[in-house]
Amino acid sequence: MKQFDVVIIGAGAAGLFCAGVAGQLGLRVLLVDHSEKVAEKIRISGGGRANFTNRDAAPANFLGDNPNFCRSALSRYTPKDFIALVQRHGIGFHEKHKGQLFCDSSAEDLIRMLLAECTAGGVERWQPCTVEAIRHASADDTARYEIDTSRGTVQTPRLVVATGGLSIPKIGATDFGYRVARQFGLRLVTTRPALVPLTFDGAHWAPYATLAGLALPVWIETGAKKARTGFAEDLLFTHRGLSGPAVLQISSYWTEGTPIRLNLAPETDLPQALARAKATSRKLIANELAQLVPSRLADAWVQQDAGWQRPVSEATDKALNLLAERLARWEITPMGTEGYRKAEVTAGGVDTRELSSQTMESKQPGLYFIGEVVDVTGWLGGYNFQWAWASAFACAQALAASR
Repeated sequence: MKQFDVVIIGAGAAGLFCAGVAGQLGLRVLLVDHSEKVAEKIRISGGGRANFTNRDAAPANFLGDNPNFCRSALSRYTPKDFIALVQRHGIGFHEKHKGQLFCDSSAEDLIRMLLAECTAGGVERWQPCTVEAIRHASADDTARYEIDTSRGTVQTPRLVVATGGLSIPKIGATDFGYRVARQFGLRLVTTRPALVPLTFDGAHWAPYATLAGLALPVWIETGAKKARTGFAEDLLFTHRGLSGPAVLQISSYWTEGTPIRLNLAPETDLPQALARAKATSRKLIANELAQLVPSRLADAWVQQDAGWQRPVSEATDKALNLLAERLARWEITPMGTEGYRKAEVTAGGVDTRELSSQTMESKQPGLYFIGEVVDVTGWLGGYNFQWAWASAFACAQALAASR
C-alpha cells in the first residue's frame, strides 16, 4: 500500500496550487481528481483568459457566515504574491476593469504554470481517479487516513479536500467535499448558487422580455436599509430575467422573496432632465428619454403608462416625476436564479467555524478544506481565485510545518 505525506483530492485551482507549494516544501504529495482534465474552471473563466486575481482583493470583498475567517489567509498570500509567480513563469497579463487581471493569451498558460509548479515539487498525480471510501485510523498516527481509490488504496496522515462546490456541473462539479465533511461530523452552511443570473415570473417579465440583449451601466442594491449592499456595474437583460456583472454581484447577497432595486440612469438627474425637456421640446417623451437611456429601454418604459405616450410638453409634472422615479428606483422581486448550471461559484459550504483560519485544518485532526468547498465566497472579478491561492498556500505551509 502506497503512503504519502499528504493526499489532496481535487485538481482545481486550490488543489493544484496547494500540491505544488507542499511538494516544493519537501512533502511527498498525491493529487487525485475524478476528471481527465485539470482545472476546468480556470480553463473556461474570463472568456478563456482566466481572471486569475484582483489587485484590490481584501476581506471586505468576501462573504460567509463567519466573514472574518478569510483575513488570515488573504493577508499571508496576497495578489502581489500570485502576480510575482505569474511573472516568474513569463505569462503576460493585463488589467481589464476594477483591478481584474487576465492572461494576455490563454487560461491554458495559467494551468501549465500550476502543473509546472507541481512537477517542480515532485507531485504524483492520478487522473482520472475516483475516491471510493475514506477511513480514519486514529490508533495509527503514522497513517491516519486510508483512502480507497480506483487505482488502489493509499495511506496518509494528512488529507486535503479541494473539490470545489456545486456550480457548473457540466465540468464535473459534485458534492463530494460536503459528503466528506459530513462523514467526519463537520457542520455545513447551506449551499446556494452565487454570482448567478436572476429570473422572474414569465407574466411579470413580459414587458421587459423584448429588451433581451440590452446592456447598460446601473446602480443595483438589495437588503434592508441597515444591511443594504449595492454595486455600480453593467446590467444585461435576458429573455428570462437579468444578468451581467451587476446582477451576478448582487445575487450573492440577494435572498429569496426580497426585491432588488436598480437605478437605470445612475449618472443622470432624471427629474431635472425631463423638466428641462418639457420646457424646451415638442418631441414624444420616448424620444427625449432616448437621449438619457438606451432607446430600446425608453420605448419599453413608456409603454407601461398612457401618461408617458405623448409629447413631453403635454405631460403633467406628476407623470414625468413618476417616470423618473420608476427608472431611478426600479424595484422588482426575482422568482429565483438560473441555478448551479449558470452560477460561477457556490456560496455556503464547510462551516469555517469548524476550521483553523491559520492552517485550514478542521476539528477532525489531519483533515483540511480549501478553496470553494469552504464557506467563503468572493465578489465577481478574480476574488474567488485569490481565495483559492491564499487558502491553498496557508494549508501547504501548515502541512509542511506539521511533519
